Amino acid sequence: MRAVILSCTLKTSPEASSTEALARVMTAELEKGGASTELIRLVDLNIKPGVKTDQGEGDDWPAVHDKIVDADILVVATPTWLGQQSSVCMRALERMDAMLSETDQDGRGVAMNKVGGVVVTGNEDGAHHIVGTVCQALIDIGFTVPGQSWTYWHLGPGPGPDYLETDRAHDYADRLARNAARNLLAVAKALKPGVFPPQETGD
Repeated sequence: MRAVILSCTLKTSPEASSTEALARVMTAELEKGGASTELIRLVDLNIKPGVKTDQGEGDDWPAVHDKIVDADILVVATPTWLGQQSSVCMRALERMDAMLSETDQDGRGVAMNKVGGVVVTGNEDGAHHIVGTVCQALIDIGFTVPGQSWTYWHLGPGPGPDYLETDRAHDYADRLARNAARNLLAVAKALKPGVFPPQETGD
């Protein structure tokens, strides 16, 4: 079982990211459940604008795309800016649009039998809006999105500290993250070919 986490923080490495910190709570639970995980900080790569899998010379998206296709679980982790997901998150979703026309050897969409989840951070509200927007995009592409396969952290209206700068509300967000990981694993295992033997049919 493989999981890929797309970190859509606007902060380049090695700067600490609150979004990644919460995402790693989820990845720890995924690993506890037997999944291998890889977190990719997209802002460190050259992800060109467009809606093709390969936008030409220097484009780093094709390698990311291949990792998504090879994975069973995809988690999109994004901060909140102006009540919206980050521009990096939007670019990733736009590039994933190409997956709508890609099929596997059996003619099924490449995202079929894969599950998707979401991580959102921000010191103001907007989390539920972002969860809804990102989940809708993942469903359009073909991912299965289990119930409560997301987590978020914020401190309500107005400016305030980031997730890494305070312990406030961590218990709730971290608990949601662990629960989301378990839900993602359960559904991914149910969808994975060969996990359950075929049922014999009687007369």
